[in-house]
Amino acid sequence: MPVNSRWSLRAALDSKLLRFSRPDVPLVVATRNTAGVVLPLLLGLALGKLGIGIWLALGALVVMFSDQPGPYRQRLSHIALAALGAALAGWAGFVFGAQREIMIALALLLGFGGGLLVQFGAAASRIGMTSMILLVIAGASPMPLAQATLDGLLLLAGGLLQALLAVAAWPLGRCRPQRMLLAQIYRELAQLTRQRPGDDVAPPLSERMLDAQTMLLGERDAHGRASEALLVLLDAAEQLRLHVLAADDAMHTPALSHDTATVLDAIAAALQTGAPGSAAVNALRRLQQQSAVAGMTQAAMLAPLARAVRNANWAGSAGELRAAVAERSLPPALRGDSPWVQLRANLNMKSAAFRHALRMGVALALGVAVERYLGLAHGYWLPMTLAIVLRADFAATLSFGVQRALGTVLGLLLTTLLLNLSSSSLAAILLLGALAFLFRWLGNSNYLLAVAALTGAVVILLALAGESAAQSMHDRLIATFLACGAALAGYLLWPTWERTRIQPALAAMLHAYADYLAALTGADARRLAHMRAASRLARVNALASLERLRGEPFATAELRMRAERVFAHANRLVRSAMSLELLPVEQRAAPAAAAWLRQCAEGVNACARHLDGVRDVALPPPPAAPGEGMVLQRLTDALRALQNVLQPAVAAGAGTD
Repeated sequence: MPVNSRWSLRAALDSKLLRFSRPDVPLVVATRNTAGVVLPLLLGLALGKLGIGIWLALGALVVMFSDQPGPYRQRLSHIALAALGAALAGWAGFVFGAQREIMIALALLLGFGGGLLVQFGAAASRIGMTSMILLVIAGASPMPLAQATLDGLLLLAGGLLQALLAVAAWPLGRCRPQRMLLAQIYRELAQLTRQRPGDDVAPPLSERMLDAQTMLLGERDAHGRASEALLVLLDAAEQLRLHVLAADDAMHTPALSHDTATVLDAIAAALQTGAPGSAAVNALRRLQQQSAVAGMTQAAMLAPLARAVRNANWAGSAGELRAAVAERSLPPALRGDSPWVQLRANLNMKSAAFRHALRMGVALALGVAVERYLGLAHGYWLPMTLAIVLRADFAATLSFGVQRALGTVLGLLLTTLLLNLSSSSLAAILLLGALAFLFRWLGNSNYLLAVAALTGAVVILLALAGESAAQSMHDRLIATFLACGAALAGYLLWPTWERTRIQPALAAMLHAYADYLAALTGADARRLAHMRAASRLARVNALASLERLRGEPFATAELRMRAERVFAHANRLVRSAMSLELLPVEQRAAPAAAAWLRQCAEGVNACARHLDGVRDVALPPPPAAPGEGMVLQRLTDALRALQNVLQPAVAAGAGTD
């Protein structure tokens, strides 16, 4: 990937502001989330209880993005936790909103706690953000304890309504989310099969495989024929991926690639529709007729393909008719430590999550203090924007800040104009529904437009509660720009720069790759699968760090270029290593081959220690590949290329903070 010679503000924002990616949220998801917001308002309007409908709709609106793909049980728990956090924070805001010092203290505590949740992933981070938002919104409407409790319960009920809508299809198709993810994997395998060996552009299969492993292997209630079929399909997809990556030009004939991709597409179609896989069966028969002239690797693909075709018929609710199979829990390589252990490990100043939590807590508390002591009209917009904009890295904070400011301006102007043209509460509710739909549908593809839609939806909710949109527009604009500027200023005053974290992320990836190489020498298939999953997770983390580095203004072009090269050569190495799984265990575990693999693992570990900052570490020369094996030579060449990149000290380009 090309690297710019210097950081550019325009380049950093271009992909967010000027590009519009295709929305990846299914229309049915956006529609049901919108229904969770609009239905309480319509019912409240019809019954003359619009105030109740407003709090229910607000509770549904703030947890909308917690409805993410995944098993129904996981989806239910994420939305329910977000609703509970929002309701408790809202209740605290209602009760203590009139007490300035207590609100500042609550903002500090909740900001710190919500910021600390980033270490547990996006779902936990959303819970923290929704809680902070509800605290400052509810704090603007203090009320007696009894009324606060009632309205807090309404917020909770609105969030739980979203949860019920999200899992309404559970009894009809428990395995549908899993089938959809596996269908996407098989479609991307078909795309990969059609490519020529060595092509640089490939679908993000590693991330998909990691999602599938977490989803399928982490289900403790994975009983029945359908669940068993899904696990077999995942294992078959892993084997097929290895075969495709190992294929050379002689084995990659257009006819065989086309027929193989046709089978994979048919499997994906059967998984997506839940229909019998007769098309996949017919496509497999045609491929089997071609196998007589296929190379060994192509012929070896027939076995996992046949398993996938057979099990595609059972990867749905109909498969639950068979007896239960033994449950399979999440592999240790995909599990972190206990949340409490992980939390304690991050309670120190060296932790980026801890520093972000302190930054968030102080910023939120200062935002509440400023709007309370200065008596700003509609001042809650300031800390609310701070909670949304301030992120764990500079690039995201800059991008979200600029888009938040521009989106708020757009949303306020358009919504104020439309509200002036509307003549009834019903029209306003329908307009809110359209904006809520756009917010959910566009949230992952263009944040600027999504913010405009969200701003409009919130303004309409407040207008339904009796607040004039036109009179408050000026105050909200000022609060938004103050909050975005404060978020960037806070980050610049106490930053957590990715240039100091990219080397540890790359080193962790290399250590995981070395463990995987060492696991190849043994006959323990379960350990090998765990190490493969761990290396995939480390790769995803390193890639995320690299993406954040690209958006930083003070990272040198040399550091960016060297990090890109390390990442590219390391993944070239691991792709070659994964091809060794196609060899029989006896060949990999033979004394000569095992000794050679251990030498390769030590070489990769030496590279990792070099990135960890061990200055005197010597990078051993790659061992000569035994025999003339093409895959072994590829691995040797990849290790040599990686070591050549690392010979100059990477830290020379990094600097220290």
